[in-house]
Amino acid sequence: MSVLSSRTQRILEAPVLPLLLSLAAPNIGEAAARITFLTADALFVSWLGSDALAGVAVVFPLFLILQTATASGIGSGVSSAIGRALGAGEHARATSLAGVAVAIALIGAGLTTALLLIAGPHLYAAMGLAGRPLEMAILYGGVLFGGAGFVWLMNLLANVSRGAGNMMVPAFAIAIGEGFHLALSPALILGWGPFPALGIMGAALAALSAYAVGATVLVLHLVSRQALVRLRLGTIRFRRDEAVAILSVGALSAASATLFQITTFFVAGLLSVLGSSAVAAYGAANRLEMLQYPITFAFGSAVITMVATAAGARDVDRVRRVAWTGAAVAAAIGLLFTAVALFGGRWMGLFTADPAIRDMGALYLLCQAAVFPFTGAGLACYFACLGIGFVSGPFILATVRLILIVGGCWLALSLTGNAMAAFAAIALGIAFFGASLLIMMRAKLRQIGGR
Repeated sequence: MSVLSSRTQRILEAPVLPLLLSLAAPNIGEAAARITFLTADALFVSWLGSDALAGVAVVFPLFLILQTATASGIGSGVSSAIGRALGAGEHARATSLAGVAVAIALIGAGLTTALLLIAGPHLYAAMGLAGRPLEMAILYGGVLFGGAGFVWLMNLLANVSRGAGNMMVPAFAIAIGEGFHLALSPALILGWGPFPALGIMGAALAALSAYAVGATVLVLHLVSRQALVRLRLGTIRFRRDEAVAILSVGALSAASATLFQITTFFVAGLLSVLGSSAVAAYGAANRLEMLQYPITFAFGSAVITMVATAAGARDVDRVRRVAWTGAAVAAAIGLLFTAVALFGGRWMGLFTADPAIRDMGALYLLCQAAVFPFTGAGLACYFACLGIGFVSGPFILATVRLILIVGGCWLALSLTGNAMAAFAAIALGIAFFGASLLIMMRAKLRQIGGR
């Protein structure tokens, strides 16, 4: 066994809460960049009119699924495997895992691009698009998914760095990439300066630039001497043992992340029986929940690294301290969202002046107010479970969450036709998921601790 690096020793020995906060701090900036990406992209596309907005409204959720599945799904498997290897003093294995992560990114990118370029147009049409909006969706999706390799590479390389305990470089890479996105979008869409006016294709190219630039920054860091786990050309190949270590966590984690995204679409579809105002209210109110996920992920990335490193070093007591500290911090973050939800009318006022939409959205947030701390704590427990390589239980709970929320919403609407009953059913499903993860993690920590 090799000697542990100073960074790995710090992860294993420094006081838990200060270390967790210091590791998560750069990720907060990364979360802000992600939120900027989501907001700015919709603004830029709106310049092209309603046909473009309709086309992108169908394509972009698929892109978000790809982003989530690679960053917090497969990427979590990468950071967990590398953290456990470094904690066990197996630096050569960590280097091999980094190379295999790139191989997985290249294979995944090829499959993703082929699937979505072939099936995308049929899927967009099946979702109700026709005429000019369908043409816009095909153009936007063709460019966006044609460059899926940049998304895979950036997100998996970012997690190579996170697994080694370096959160600053991924945050910097994502922030720089987003700077290019913000600068290129108006130039490529409208044709500023030397750039041609590419319209919807320009919007897609600008969005991809964030990932291309971010991936470049990460590659430059990972081949340098400053990287604890360096990327070497000879290690970029598919090796069975390392791939299993990554995908045994990453595959189910990606599936769980996808289930979260799908739940939102199903609920919006069910609420359509109450009219377009209900769907609009849910969409605007749900944005508050969507903000909680990247902010909680900022802490979750640090939890994965610290738990995985401690698990690799077989320090069960530290695994336990990190897991519970992470859950407490995430629950505290959830309380901030609770405070916003209690004044849901003001939140909804940011998006609409329609009193019917505003009031229904405020009602939804009021029903969810008590749930935000459970969501935060549950997600922190989820990330802790990924750190120790336990993913089957959280995946089952994510599946149950989908069934409870969608089934409960459908049942409430069928029996009462009442929005508040549907919103309460959604809240109960989310609360069940968070509380169950707390119980599951407690049981798992007792199991690995032998008591």
